[in-house]
Amino acid sequence: MLIRPETFTAIKAGEVDTQFRRWTRPTVKSGGTLTTAWGVLAIDAVEPIALGDVTEDDLRRCGVASLAELESFLAPEGQLYRVRLRYAGEDPRIALREVVPDEAELLVLAKKLAKMDGAEPWTVTTLSLIEEFPEKRAASLAKKRGMDQLPFKVQVRKLKALGLTESLEIGYRLSPRGAATLAYVRSKE
Repeated sequence: MLIRPETFTAIKAGEVDTQFRRWTRPTVKSGGTLTTAWGVLAIDAVEPIALGDVTEDDLRRCGVASLAELESFLAPEGQLYRVRLRYAGEDPRIALREVVPDEAELLVLAKKLAKMDGAEPWTVTTLSLIEEFPEKRAASLAKKRGMDQLPFKVQVRKLKALGLTESLEIGYRLSPRGAATLAYVRSKE
């Protein structure tokens, strides 16, 4: 579920607590969270709804002036869902990426990377590529890995969840945590 920066700001300020999306199946669920570059959103409810059942209160709560304006933001096909959400805090990955792990945590991170690799190692290769080419577009890095951009970005998101990388306006860079982890894993090879 994509949230525009200005909408996130309104959610954080408590001015917006509802979003509408048309999906073939919901991408968020009640009781879950959504971590974005701007912070974490708590998903309180995800309910199917007919467009004709959207109320004036719903429109106010999602920050749009009219049903026509709401409809202009929606995908053309799929079931309409009303999503109730609220700001739940800062993105924990931001603080995490600044924490340089101690020896015990480096061992845990190395094991996590090995588990993520499975039968086809990719974590160290991806971290090394980001280290060598910071601020390079994902498409360019994916090409260097010999893979499509979307699967490459999925892999980088997994590393980001561990606090090892950070997304930039263009491309990525290793976090202090990521640089320490990469150095540790290399030292054990």
